[in-house]
Amino acid sequence: MDEGPAIAYSVLGTGVPVYSADGVEIGSVAGVLAAPSEDIFHGLLVKTSAGIRFVAGDQVAQLHEHGVDLSIDGAAASALPAPEHGAPVYLEDPERQQEWCHLWHRITLRGDWKSDPDG
Repeated sequence: MDEGPAIAYSVLGTGVPVYSADGVEIGSVAGVLAAPSEDIFHGLLVKTSAGIRFVAGDQVAQLHEHGVDLSIDGAAASALPAPEHGAPVYLEDPERQQEWCHLWHRITLRGDWKSDPDG
């Protein structure tokens, strides 16, 4: 399967298929969690048949234009946790930050997230 060229997390689109290390498609990218100003990739939100799941950055082996490869197998992927209700999402661009906050609120059904860690 041709997943296309390797890409950076900053250009990874939603809807891209996510594959376990043993080649099982576990879902699709629902969002990227990152701190771009520090160039830190925290992980991915993945839409699976069991709901939205969080994949930590160290569990992502490779990002491609048309596929994400994880370093964990299908069994480990099926045990991925749902996103926690405590971590805010930080983005440099205020417009994109608003989009992420809206997405995060819809995923978690919460509206009390703050973009400023001190406020």
